[in-house]
This record gives sequence, C-alpha cells and structure tokens, in this order.
Amino acid sequence: MTRRLIVNADDFGLTRGVSAGILAARRHGIVTSTTVLVTLDVDRDSLVAARDSGLGIGLHVNLTLGGPLTSARSLVDASGRFIRDARRAAQRAEVKDVEREVEAQIEAFVTLAKRAPTHLDTHHHVGLHEPVTGVVLAAAKRLGVPVRSQNQLARARARSAGLRTPDHFFGESGPGAYWTLATTLVRLRDLPPGVSEFMTHPGVFDDALAQSRYARQRETELVGLGTAPARAAAMALGITLCDFGDL
Repeated sequence: MTRRLIVNADDFGLTRGVSAGILAARRHGIVTSTTVLVTLDVDRDSLVAARDSGLGIGLHVNLTLGGPLTSARSLVDASGRFIRDARRAAQRAEVKDVEREVEAQIEAFVTLAKRAPTHLDTHHHVGLHEPVTGVVLAAAKRLGVPVRSQNQLARARARSAGLRTPDHFFGESGPGAYWTLATTLVRLRDLPPGVSEFMTHPGVFDDALAQSRYARQRETELVGLGTAPARAAAMALGITLCDFGDL
C-alpha cells in the first residue's frame, strides 16, 4: 500500500510573517496545503502567491480568535470577541449562530481566493466539540470537500457523514516547537500506509506574533518542514506528497 502525505500549514493570514513562512515552506520543503483565517485582514498578494504556488488552500474555520464576521452573540464575550478556549466557546454557542458564521467565512473565502476551499478544518480544534462538529461536517458535505480528522472519533464522524478524510493525523502546537527537523525525519521514516496529515505551523516571526503562545516555535517548524532535508527524505522514502484536493 502506498504512503501519501498531506502537510498542512495552519493559520495562513495570521500575520504577514506566518504567510511568508508558509510560502517558503512550500517552495523549499514539503508543505503541500494551507488553511486560511478569513476573519483576519489577509494580505491579498500573499493569497495570490499561495494560489499560484500550487498549494491546496482550505478554510481554517475560526471561532476562537479575534471577532466574528456576523453579529453572533452566543459566539462572543462582552467585548464582542471570540472566546479563546475552544471547549467553552462551543458550549456557549447556539447552532444557528455557528451556522451563520461558518457560512459567512465560507463566502469570505470564496471572495478572497476566487475558488472554493479544498477542505475545512478548525482553529484551536473547536470543530471537535458540538454543536460546531455537526455544523462543519454539514458545510463540508454541501461543498463536497474533505475535512481534517484529529482522532479516531473525528474520523468516524466524518466518514459516517460520507466525507473524505485522511487515515492518520500527526501534529501539535505547543508549548514547544513540534516539527523540528529531527521529528519530521522520524515521522517521515515511520509514516504508515494510507493517507496521513501533518498539521503544522511554520512561519517567520514578526512583531504581530509577539503576543502569540506559538510564535518563535514557528521558525523552528519552518526549518523542520521548509528546507531541503525534509524534501529529500520524503523523496528517498517514496512518499507521495499531496493535498486534500487529491483525496
């Protein structure tokens, strides 16, 4: 059985440095896919460069960072901002508010990217919690696109809904940098048969990242995923690099 690998860089649009790092990891390393935070002020030129680079580009559904695109009261705190804790955010959320916000983010993505997303995943894994799970799966079903599955339960839910999703998932984001070069090489060597996703967070540190919990770690991931050794190892091991659009 063949080994296929999607290397998805989360958080495109978080800052200019993050977007630049993702593009560099595409050019020089093994990143094949990214997901965009359309609730932020995404640099249009960077998004055009991502599209032109051949990256698969999906939507990073966001209910935990910044503010919403809609007037969804159950999704925000007293200041009108999303609630950072994913579990608590989902517990407070009303289904109709989640549906309106997810649809607004899909529409914003299409306007920005000039095409539908290759897949859906969620910021801070808020999609692991109901009612967000059901809304995101239903949206993916309408679009006919795959979704991320972080564990066996998420995978079973996606497949029960008739959605495509990878067979395996690897990745974390804190407190230490996860995708060091050493970790990348080990994971590539031990990659199981089927389709795997590496969830990654490469980036170039900039001032806008200074308050982030995952900031300098992104530069470590850029080395681990976005340089020649990782690409050479994947080629030597016969791993087929792909994106969610290939599922």
